[in-house]
Amino acid sequence: MLSLDTPHSSEPGSARQELESVYHQLVDDLAPETRRLLEGWVAARANYEGEEYSYTVRDKTIKVRNFLESLSHTRIPKIAVPTYSDWGDIVRWSMQENFPGSFPYTAGVYPFKRANEDPTRMFAGEGAPERTNKRFHYLSHGMPAARLSTAFDSVTLYGEDPDRRPDIYGKVGNSGVSIATVDDAKKLYSGFDLSAASTSVSMTINGPAPMVLAFFMNAAIDQECEKFIHEQGRSEEVRQRIDSLFAAKGLSRPFYGQERSDALPDGNTGLGLFLLGVSGDELLSADEYARCKQRALQSVRGTVQADILKEDQAQNTCIFSTEFALRMMGDVQQYFIDQKVRNFYSVSISGYHIAEAGANPITQLALTLSNGFTYVEYYLSRGMHIDDFAPNLSFFFSNGIDPEYAVIGRVARRIWAKAMKLKYGGNERSQMLKYHIQTSGRSLHAQEIDFNDIRTTLQALYAIYDNCNSLHTNAYDEAITTPTEESVRRAVAIQLIINRELGLAKNENPLQGSFIIEELTNLVEEAVYAEFQRISERGGVLGAMEMMYQRNKIQEESLYYEGLKHSGDYPIVGVNTFLSKEGSKTIIPTEVIRSTTEEKDRQIHNLQEFQKRNADRSAAALHALQQCAVHNGNIFEALMEAVKVCSLGQLSTALYQVGGQYRRSM
Repeated sequence: MLSLDTPHSSEPGSARQELESVYHQLVDDLAPETRRLLEGWVAARANYEGEEYSYTVRDKTIKVRNFLESLSHTRIPKIAVPTYSDWGDIVRWSMQENFPGSFPYTAGVYPFKRANEDPTRMFAGEGAPERTNKRFHYLSHGMPAARLSTAFDSVTLYGEDPDRRPDIYGKVGNSGVSIATVDDAKKLYSGFDLSAASTSVSMTINGPAPMVLAFFMNAAIDQECEKFIHEQGRSEEVRQRIDSLFAAKGLSRPFYGQERSDALPDGNTGLGLFLLGVSGDELLSADEYARCKQRALQSVRGTVQADILKEDQAQNTCIFSTEFALRMMGDVQQYFIDQKVRNFYSVSISGYHIAEAGANPITQLALTLSNGFTYVEYYLSRGMHIDDFAPNLSFFFSNGIDPEYAVIGRVARRIWAKAMKLKYGGNERSQMLKYHIQTSGRSLHAQEIDFNDIRTTLQALYAIYDNCNSLHTNAYDEAITTPTEESVRRAVAIQLIINRELGLAKNENPLQGSFIIEELTNLVEEAVYAEFQRISERGGVLGAMEMMYQRNKIQEESLYYEGLKHSGDYPIVGVNTFLSKEGSKTIIPTEVIRSTTEEKDRQIHNLQEFQKRNADRSAAALHALQQCAVHNGNIFEALMEAVKVCSLGQLSTALYQVGGQYRRSM
């Protein structure tokens, strides 16, 4: 404890006593927060100077070693502590920086990184659910945790069903996985225990996010039902009941793969496939099903993107009117509060697509945070308490090579924490901004594609030094094709080499104390506030959207970058400078990943079979969904039931009729 007291002089009326009197008066005038920081400084430093540090997360005490030993037997501190003794330096540093895990969380939201788990979360999606499931198991092989990130095809992204229509057929399963039913979701994540603490699933879906999220949640619930059935020794009895249900309709049971005899990929235990074609509530008592449902909902971990504001501003996969889409986002969050879903993020407020559309890093950060605060204001207007929903919000950023990217996480955490604490009165969990980051797809070039890994490595280094919560490293060949297994393995290796081999990465706050990092942090924070002011002058985020302010700003910045790139004023090695003697031609890929005709046809066939076996129940479920929407019920709660018997396209069409279809304001 740093003492603010001094011994009293024994000489009344002396100059020393007068100085002491002034000193004590100044100390008494200090703000309570300033006094707390000064008095706690020595103890805060001591936490990191002993052999172990203990802290608590959700009533669980975690002990961490403070030092690691290098090959040269040097004791490397996990957290390097400042040596300030001047009170002004201590207070300034504590209020603007502070230790990781302490307000304003500039250096990170947790005191230490998670031990024995890299922040790797690789994006995958191609073809039918089975092919992507195989890729997930390939990426997770040997990893202590399964962090799955799902890319959906454009048919799914626009809320449609696979079909032979010319404008749909060619897109089925290309550049993402085709998911149209709850059975597709069960296959996609089969072999992964969705309720395990070591499993986390991210879904990059926006317009139809509530429906796809309901697919996922039902897949997780039915996994819990499946585990319960096996634990109770009722497997054979339930199997016979399922067979009789299908026999009564004259239909065959759905299966995993192109053929019923297809083997499961390595690592797939088959968990999640036992109840293909049926729901757990058809096989268990109401009480048993409710317990399985509660266990699943309170255990599942992951994120659904569902950021409709960013879609309007940058990516364009809007399908419902903005007002109706916002309402459904609110319904999802309210459902999470009611069902105590604490470990799943109801939205991933995304800057990545804003950056990919052309925005510079400051604009990416400012637009993303302003969208986040818009969701906060909307949820508050619906009567939700800040601490009930703010911990369910997450963020997603792009990491390019510009200098500002070195501090994007630092600035985001600082601004969010200050707003949550000082404006909204949120608790510590609400103040913690957690984000996923992906290396820049825009910085990948078709010329000299081998150089792309170098750019990705530098971007990954930015992210890891900035204490991101999870990271996707792009594959070098993504400029020309969906990544192959070989290129994805190289992309994962980039992260692993930084985390496991790079010596400085053993320290978890390497950016703190750097003059340039501190100055960049302050400059970017100030620039973000200036952009907030410009948005506010246009009526806030929604008002600015009506004027197409965000879209115009992104387009102007994209044009500026492209102009510099083509003139050569912005050097890009292998593209406009340091060209090879062949002229750095665009590389023609040896392997182009596309969905096969067989996969497309199988998806259409599976959809038709799903609709056929549920034909007697789907119409009533769709009507109930529409009535729920019309009478201001919770649409996501209705979707959780409707997805058991309805396909994605059926659900989208039904909701268009009551919520309106998206039309861009021109």
